[in-house]
Amino acid sequence: MGSYKPVNAALRGLDVLAAVNKLKGRATIGELHRETGLDKATIVRMLETLMHAGFVVRDEHHTAYEVTGKTLLLCSGYDRHRAVGRIVGPIIAAFRNRFGWPSDVAIFDHDAMVLIESSRDAGSILVNRLPGYRAPMLGTSLGLAYLAFASAEERAEVLDRVTAMPAVWNEIARDRAKAEDYLAGIRNQGYATMHEEYSRTEYGRRISTIGVPILVGGRSMAAMNVLYLKSALPMAEAVATMVAPLKACADEIAGALTAGPG
Repeated sequence: MGSYKPVNAALRGLDVLAAVNKLKGRATIGELHRETGLDKATIVRMLETLMHAGFVVRDEHHTAYEVTGKTLLLCSGYDRHRAVGRIVGPIIAAFRNRFGWPSDVAIFDHDAMVLIESSRDAGSILVNRLPGYRAPMLGTSLGLAYLAFASAEERAEVLDRVTAMPAVWNEIARDRAKAEDYLAGIRNQGYATMHEEYSRTEYGRRISTIGVPILVGGRSMAAMNVLYLKSALPMAEAVATMVAPLKACADEIAGALTAGPG
């Protein structure tokens, strides 16, 4: 506990800034009211203060507020992706050395899985992805594996968010019962596969993936996949040969992440 009482006005200002950022960096007062529960007069005062400090600007139509580049200063001392990547990098490199196929590890961020580490080679036929790449939740095995093992509340929130997104793989989110049945099937089999339409649009149907969750206490904390060429490995063979070692690798990553750097 701190030795002083928190400054409530400062806490409200931080809540408003976090809400603007959560709403993809641009929000109206009404959206912020729904997100934070603060009254609109308080939200306006907090926004005016944040504008004065240079963290927020009003758009040219005066209908919404946007975060500025200055907000990057708030996270410049901590790079979560890089810190986690240093831990998982050697583990997935060893997995690739053993099986010959590369992997990605990603963590959940609002409506996508953010890549934090990959063992793909730059310029390889499997298409390089850099840390920070946002993989769609319902299009990729990373997203599906994570979501299937997330809490019911988190699943509902994600399905709500992606419903409005036009991609074909999000159509199932509009039928909640069907989506939950699909995710339950993934939980039962213990792994997910890439949506065929995502394979077509991103890889020309040449590549597919198998994804598994990285679990702590039975709940998703991240996800891991393995990529393979369809022409070299039929899906049934990929599942038969790689799901078990992929799960073992995910367990190793979970242990390393919960143990921390020490």
